[in-house]
Amino acid sequence: MPPTAYAAEDNHSAGSLQEKLAGDSEKNIDRQVVVPFEPEFDDPNIDPDATVLDDDSPYPEVRSAVANTDDIEMPVNTLRAWVIGVIWSILLPGMNQFFFFRYPSVTVTGIVAQLLSYPLGRLWAYALPNVKVFGISVNPGPFTVKEHVLVTIMANVGYQSAYATDIVAVQRVYYNQIYNFGYQWMIVMSTQLIGFSIGGIARRFLVAPPSMIWPTNLVTCALFNTLHSQHYAGIGNRGGISREWFFLYVFLGSFFWYFFPGYIFQALSYFTWVCWIAPKNVVINQLFGYYNGLGMSLITFDWSQITYIGSPLATPWWAEANVAVGFVFFFWILTPILYYTNTWYASYMPISTRTSYDNTGKEYDVTRILTAESTLDIRKYEQYSPLFLSMTFAMTYGLSFASITATIMHTILFFRKQIWIQSRRSLSEQPDVHARLMSKYPQVPEWWYSIIFVVMFVFGVISIEVWNTQMPVWALVLALVISFVYTIPVGMIQAITNQQVGLNVITELIIGYALPGKPIAMMMFKTYGYITMAQALQFASDFKLGHYMKIPPRVMFWAQVLAAVIAGTVQLGVQSWMFTHIHDMCAPDQADGFICPSTEVFGTASIIWGVIGPQRQFSQGQIYYGLLFFFLVGAVCPLLAYLAALRWPNSVLRYVNFPVIFNGTSYIPPASALNYVPWAIVGFIFNYVIRRRHFSWWTKYNYILSAGLDSGVAVSIIVVYFTLQYPRNGAIGKNNIQQWWGNTVSVNTADYGPQGAGTPLSVMPPGQTFGPSTW
Repeated sequence: MPPTAYAAEDNHSAGSLQEKLAGDSEKNIDRQVVVPFEPEFDDPNIDPDATVLDDDSPYPEVRSAVANTDDIEMPVNTLRAWVIGVIWSILLPGMNQFFFFRYPSVTVTGIVAQLLSYPLGRLWAYALPNVKVFGISVNPGPFTVKEHVLVTIMANVGYQSAYATDIVAVQRVYYNQIYNFGYQWMIVMSTQLIGFSIGGIARRFLVAPPSMIWPTNLVTCALFNTLHSQHYAGIGNRGGISREWFFLYVFLGSFFWYFFPGYIFQALSYFTWVCWIAPKNVVINQLFGYYNGLGMSLITFDWSQITYIGSPLATPWWAEANVAVGFVFFFWILTPILYYTNTWYASYMPISTRTSYDNTGKEYDVTRILTAESTLDIRKYEQYSPLFLSMTFAMTYGLSFASITATIMHTILFFRKQIWIQSRRSLSEQPDVHARLMSKYPQVPEWWYSIIFVVMFVFGVISIEVWNTQMPVWALVLALVISFVYTIPVGMIQAITNQQVGLNVITELIIGYALPGKPIAMMMFKTYGYITMAQALQFASDFKLGHYMKIPPRVMFWAQVLAAVIAGTVQLGVQSWMFTHIHDMCAPDQADGFICPSTEVFGTASIIWGVIGPQRQFSQGQIYYGLLFFFLVGAVCPLLAYLAALRWPNSVLRYVNFPVIFNGTSYIPPASALNYVPWAIVGFIFNYVIRRRHFSWWTKYNYILSAGLDSGVAVSIIVVYFTLQYPRNGAIGKNNIQQWWGNTVSVNTADYGPQGAGTPLSVMPPGQTFGPSTW
């Protein structure tokens, strides 16, 4: 369709409300007129000067990506959707679990399934006969956008390795505990589906309100509507090429460009140009490096690095500004001050790594402090060394402590009114066209979620009581209480800002004090306390995607449950097969690269937090005791922001969000300014400058640009991996392209250091140690 045709269609869609309603009535499309929108809290995503449109979302981001209409007769609960969805629920988890234990690895993401499902659905509609089997239509007609959404949601549910599979692997590798498949299955199912039930119960707070926009879903919705040529008023009436062609051009450009930073010219990814000028200067490399430095070089040409912490085109600019302010203050100002004054003996370690160290500056050898039963040997510990952290690692712990208290305080101060209102409001009463359209469908009764919760809770109790897991039932209950308490506060912040506050550190801290010396219990508690909430929010995000795309809630419910069960079972089956059939699985020198890097990190964490314990790191008199004061800082800062917003309600202070400031940098390490600074710069250009000056362009193309770049990189990574890196164990180009300057200049620096370990400012002479004399 030529651009003029789209312009005409957009102009027509911008006509009178009566014409739209009359036309939709003929098409059996339901629409509602929305009452004027009044935010229930001071919502930074709302423009107070903007005109609220009738019968559409008050948020321009939502209007640009989501259609404000619904065809209730469009097929969705079809054999075609279920078959393709189940296939993805088997393929993606199985493939990703296989490569999860390999280094280097690759992950086939949900966006790949979203792209490939479209031609598969079209092929099904074209090739299969229109017949019925047992009353079920084999080919219900054209492949619809709702079927496509259902398939993609099933693919997304379990494409990542279930967190609990690492518990099973660590028990086998580190603690020689090989329990049967029933134990493994109940652990995985309970951790995955308890989160699902909590997310379902919390949906009235996290899904129904229009203020819960879930920014990442807007990119997905825009891609769905582009692939299926959906046109609606929110796109606007700007001319130019269609969104379909724009997506294709961006996708192809992104796909072919990634070959350069991903393989041909890898210095474009780690563009540490300042370090290239002075490759042996330690201070310069610590400040400007990307591998183990603070990343003040600012630039990268690799979209996969920019989106490592999420797409900058999907996150609201004010939220990105909060993250950027937190990053600059804590990692570009405070971290260098503490490091170069040798606080916590940090100068004897690289400035930014996720490794733990002993008092000689070498990587901490946990085997030197363990008994034969993998418990702490106090005598060996006192003879060896206390545990030291790099400065950015320690700073991340402190900020994690602050984010925990800041989240609760921010929720009480800013969200209490909305939580109270939403607890009493039905879906049809929401001041939002999408909620009112969805209220036409039968809702999922809360007792459905309650039954899943009870059954999965029983699974959890059986698995920790029947087998030796060191974890009492009260600890399971406490973990679930923590997860449930934080689901709504953290979910509201994520739905508004695209930033999720993690509970991993606080759960490790609590169980480390409550059950010291029990590493299996630590892993269990962390999984039930942290991952349950993370799963609840993942399911809530999927609920919102279905909400935007008008998927019947009960169909969504069964799709998510079925996909979660299939994915978890497949992952465990693949993992069991690998440990049974792959020789030297998880050995550091495994011939085919199956060295289990994630299992190693998980196992080391179980020893650090479960065996050594936080009392030997954070209690009074210990090295990192000062970090506990971040709890107080996190509690006080939101109160100051709240009082300032009351005093100056229309100032820039209304955009200050301390949970985001404290938690936005939680990916550091291993992330660095390589991932944060270009991310913030791109976000500023598109979501502030272009959005303000070229709003019609931004409305039409911004989310499609993000979808095209993300899709192109996702597919290109897979192609590069399977054609150039996986064959011959990475030996392709070993003596030519892998050795040229563009692929070696970044690693021949003090930033990269010996074997990628970085370079400390101070080095201890052989035989000498740093740190306290007793511990």
